[in-house]
Amino acid sequence: MEQFKSTTHSRRSFLRSSLLAGGGLMISFTWFAETAAGTSNGTDLPEWIEINGYIKITPDNIIKILNPNPEFGQNVMTSLPMIVAEELDADWQKVVIEMGPHDNVKLGPQFTGGSNSVRMYWKPLREAGATARRMLMEAAAQSWNVPVEEVSTKAAMLYHEKSGKSGTYGSFASKASVIPIPKGVKLKEVKDFKVVRNSQKNVEGLKIVSGKPLFGLDYKHEGMLIAMIEHPPAFGMKLKSFDAAETLKMPGIKDVFRQKLYEDGFEQAGFDTRTYNELLVVVGKTTWEVMNARKKLKANWEPAGDSKETVNFRGQKREVLIPGQLESTDAQLDKMQEYANKPAEQLRRDGDPEAAFKNAAQVIERTYNAPFLAHNCMEPMNFFAHVTDEKALLVGPLQAPGWTEPTLAKVLGLPADKIEIQMTRMGGGFGRRAYGHYLVEAALISKKVKAPVKLVYTREDDMTYGIYRPMYTATYRAALDANKNLVAFHVKGGGIPEHAIHANRFPAGAVENYLAEAWQIPSNITIGAFRAPRSNFNAAAEQSFLDELAEAMGKDPIDFRLELLKKAKENPVGKNNEYDADRYAGVLKLVKEKSGWGNTENNKYSRGVAAYFCHNSYAAHVVDMVMRNGRPYVERVFSAMDCGIVVNPDAATNMVEGAIVDGIGNAFYGKLSHKEGAPEQNNFSRYRMIRHSEAPKKIEVHFVQNDIDPTGLGEPPFPPVFGAVANALYKSTNKRYYNQPFLGAPLQPKSKPENKRSF
Repeated sequence: MEQFKSTTHSRRSFLRSSLLAGGGLMISFTWFAETAAGTSNGTDLPEWIEINGYIKITPDNIIKILNPNPEFGQNVMTSLPMIVAEELDADWQKVVIEMGPHDNVKLGPQFTGGSNSVRMYWKPLREAGATARRMLMEAAAQSWNVPVEEVSTKAAMLYHEKSGKSGTYGSFASKASVIPIPKGVKLKEVKDFKVVRNSQKNVEGLKIVSGKPLFGLDYKHEGMLIAMIEHPPAFGMKLKSFDAAETLKMPGIKDVFRQKLYEDGFEQAGFDTRTYNELLVVVGKTTWEVMNARKKLKANWEPAGDSKETVNFRGQKREVLIPGQLESTDAQLDKMQEYANKPAEQLRRDGDPEAAFKNAAQVIERTYNAPFLAHNCMEPMNFFAHVTDEKALLVGPLQAPGWTEPTLAKVLGLPADKIEIQMTRMGGGFGRRAYGHYLVEAALISKKVKAPVKLVYTREDDMTYGIYRPMYTATYRAALDANKNLVAFHVKGGGIPEHAIHANRFPAGAVENYLAEAWQIPSNITIGAFRAPRSNFNAAAEQSFLDELAEAMGKDPIDFRLELLKKAKENPVGKNNEYDADRYAGVLKLVKEKSGWGNTENNKYSRGVAAYFCHNSYAAHVVDMVMRNGRPYVERVFSAMDCGIVVNPDAATNMVEGAIVDGIGNAFYGKLSHKEGAPEQNNFSRYRMIRHSEAPKKIEVHFVQNDIDPTGLGEPPFPPVFGAVANALYKSTNKRYYNQPFLGAPLQPKSKPENKRSF
């Protein structure tokens, strides 16, 4: 992830910035290139410079903080400004928060994903607040003719206790704006935090519950048309010809045309993934009219054939082979079994695993499978575009505007400074909105029809258009000696079209003889990031296997994990172990305590445990399952998290609760399958989601208390849910579950390899 860069700035550039702020004080933690922009909110100053996270203070003490990162429910609109307000010593209840526009030069990466928002902005935002506070203190000290060390602040007020003088931040804003920018400003001690670590309500909560237009689908523009795309019915097909005569007769329809997304030879960036390159577009006045007219299209499709694409991801170019066949789930499973028996790429080797397995008294081997998954964001995909020969305006829900803008510039033939991207609140993302093809589609459609256009996907469009969680498999093997000690561990995993193996994560580093291998199968089914990419499967398989292994060794599943972590701490094996054994053990110990693990009063529950490290944080869950109306039901969940300092505890708890419910639903029901290239699930009538009545009655979330800088939280709670559910299911049904989803119609190989038991 690109981090903020330190810069030096002239006094002149800072003065100009402040003067444009209308006589108040505007501080940012990086003063980049300067571009004045007008604002429309009644409380805004006439002109100001938009910079990477800033504070603006008016003479009448209005304090405004810009949120730089896209918001899709993780509450960065609240948590990121809280960090600024903490160091500024502002009165949080009187701070005005605004969503910043896209500008990756001035506002930094502006990427929501990878559980990086708070982690990435933690230091820059603190420095922004602390720098502004210091300059206000110096302004007051000069005015009162007192040493700056004698000036104190509280709730956007400045005080000199000896003389009894005081004043608002706003009253000293103009004077502060001409003070040289201080360097190396001291940040607060964690123990002195008043805003951070204290729960604050979502700053957009009232707008959300009262239905204010915050989301991309809410956006309207004068003269705006609606566009929809008819895409091929199956992966591996493309448009041959079409007849739009009947469609064009329908009310409100303006145009029907073919549109190529990327020209031949286009070098894609890492997040330029798209499913179909040639689109059939219908444009009309309203969504309803376009939906009905699209049904009248007569399109002919043909095999796409094999193809190659060049992808340039962070300077690393590679050619990607895209096979043209029509893929089916049964055949995919057979092919994965075939690949699983072939030699694979070695990712890590410690000791002599082959010899250890050969000499083992007991070998336990299990294979786990998981299907493709659709993101199913609550808000279907959409984006507004108004493109002319001179400039482009784009508005909508997007996780990574900075990654999409260069592609837009190339496709539209416009310089980046002529492209404006405004970010709306997202109705869900989970990785799906990191891929900006739908934004590019909207832009090209607008350019073609020479009008403002909102592109809208229906639920069926979204679910059948790709960018799925990949299809995975993994085989785990463990070797035990005659005393049931673990002497070797082997994982070999693959997938379509990528594997999920993290070779340097637990239990790597805790076993003398360790081997990790991986393979992958090319596919024309497009995949992408899905909440905790790769980890969401890797944790499910690994944590299920560790539970079964603990049972074979006659050990308590939590105690067994803690034993391995103790060894990883005291006598680590190999190099590059990604995790901190102490922090990993910490969440297990905390969840053991808070769940009452082993207490007889909990014997009425079938209890499953799992823990995992990903995205720099640690999560552990204990799932309590009962049978309800003949079906397993997760009634309670206890969670322990170590994500460093928790900025907003209530919001953090909400995030963990959401991950747990999401994980339970996907573990029980999540599945997207294909037949002859066509997705077999195209709406919620066929793609089973968890229902309100199936959510746990109680979710108890606990955070490890430490002063470590924030790490990540959006994704880490999600992966271990799958394993905890699988382990609880075993206790409930006396049957191990190796194929997801666990309920309904699980992914089941036709000639499933025997899950060997030797105990």
